[in-house]
Amino acid sequence: MSPLRRLRSFHTHYLCPRLARPRNWEILRQYLPIISQVVGAEEALQPFRKNVAIAIDGGGIRGLIVARALSILEMTLGQPLHAISRLNAGTSTGAIIAAGIAAGLTASELETLYHSLGPKVFPTTLRKLIFPLTRYKYPAEPFHTFLKAAFGEKRMGDFWIAKPPTDVVITLYDLAENRNLFVKPWKEEYVDWPLVRAVQGSCTVPTYFPVLEGRYIDGGVGSYANPSYLAAYEAHFILKWAPQETTLLSFGTGREPYSFDAKKATHFWPWDWLARMFGVFLHSAEDQQVNLVETFFEKLDFRRYQVNLQEPIEMDDVGYIDRLLDYGDIMGRMILDDVYDKAMTVNPEKPQPKLV
Repeated sequence: MSPLRRLRSFHTHYLCPRLARPRNWEILRQYLPIISQVVGAEEALQPFRKNVAIAIDGGGIRGLIVARALSILEMTLGQPLHAISRLNAGTSTGAIIAAGIAAGLTASELETLYHSLGPKVFPTTLRKLIFPLTRYKYPAEPFHTFLKAAFGEKRMGDFWIAKPPTDVVITLYDLAENRNLFVKPWKEEYVDWPLVRAVQGSCTVPTYFPVLEGRYIDGGVGSYANPSYLAAYEAHFILKWAPQETTLLSFGTGREPYSFDAKKATHFWPWDWLARMFGVFLHSAEDQQVNLVETFFEKLDFRRYQVNLQEPIEMDDVGYIDRLLDYGDIMGRMILDDVYDKAMTVNPEKPQPKLV
């Protein structure tokens, strides 16, 4: 797409709807840097290979960061991602985006979904206000209704019989079997699974929602909050894509700020350690998946994008919507400029990409 056509597309599909809202001049000022990048993006963004796969991390409402970034990418490419990606993997909120792309939604439509997700799924209620005196913060029904409106009656197997077929990998944790499940459209045991069931299970974070069907919880509870290695494995060993012909785009939902005070650490109580260790385990597992992809799939065109948050943003904090959009703009610029996550440093002998 030429720079002029790209600018027209941005004006028609992305800027005009926002100028119709209040504070339009502030919005226009916000988008001026993006306009210049969209026009010149074709000189920076490296072309994708024959096969394209997408993997999206968990992170609750922070999935809006990725949805916004993908909107910018789609605008630059001049086509929706579902037209070029035949493999989508997602965990938790990443499952919403991965399934949405496979179901034919544009990134802009996904962005709109996240705007409505916040107040519908994460409302401020008495249950939330008195938590942790309750077993969970939010009832499951509003989230189920939200997913039903987005995906309807679609079943996992529908993706595999479509033309062309699309592979989708959605992670869950099964308490009954004490293991991660990888729900895929070509697996016989998951062909008839409703897409809503798979996505809702992947998003069922303990303490936030009641356990789905008494057994399924968030796929990020195991080692796969970042499903990039699952996507690389699926592409190579299941779809038989040659790594040298494959591009894998991996998206995080924001790395939380980290601070350390040695004086305070010596006075931690057990509950202080619980919160800190959970964060350490989660982020170590996310970075480990990046390292595994780089180690075992060296010829793969692997691009990992992550933004560093300046403030902690909880997965259900809908008060940060505007800030999340700002972070999405930053990630969008990273995509266009080929700037990758600092976790991509496992092999010092390889030429290093521009790291954030």
